Amino acid sequence: MSRIGKQPIPVPKGVKVEIKENHVKVTGGKGSLERTIRPEIDLKQENDVLIVSPRGAGKRINAFWGLTRTLLNNMIVGVDKGFEKKLIVEGVGYRAKVEKSVLTLNVGYSNPVDFILPEGISAEVDKNNLITLGGIDKELLGLTAARIRAVRKPEPYKGKGIRYEGEHIVRKVGKAGAK
Repeated sequence: MSRIGKQPIPVPKGVKVEIKENHVKVTGGKGSLERTIRPEIDLKQENDVLIVSPRGAGKRINAFWGLTRTLLNNMIVGVDKGFEKKLIVEGVGYRAKVEKSVLTLNVGYSNPVDFILPEGISAEVDKNNLITLGGIDKELLGLTAARIRAVRKPEPYKGKGIRYEGEHIVRKVGKAGAK
């Protein structure tokens, strides 16, 4: 039995959920998201609550049950409140700026790296080189943040690079400390 899957999903005011067989569409104040759920999973809406239940039993079906519940909850929270991820650009001369949907990163390469943001993801850069990404799709937001971080991963000696806010970089001692 899935502990996550059996929890009901509250649907806040202003959020509309449409269920057609295996297809779910969630519409809210910030936009709309759609997803096709697995055929092993049943979905019912009762008043302001969504109930996810499995069709059958088994370890694999329980895993899909919990996964589907989490994905649907993320969709509802996304269209209601939205999600945010923060990245820190750290290093001497490292800068980031955003114009329309293009994030330009100067992170130690000979030329700046232009990162085109996907549709539905917005970015802001403040003067401390803190990149704030926002969007309603948690999956796309996390993937975009990971791709931006991959442009210049933080290195273990000085910690230069792009890292998530709150991420701890394990530092190594340089040549002088090895004696």
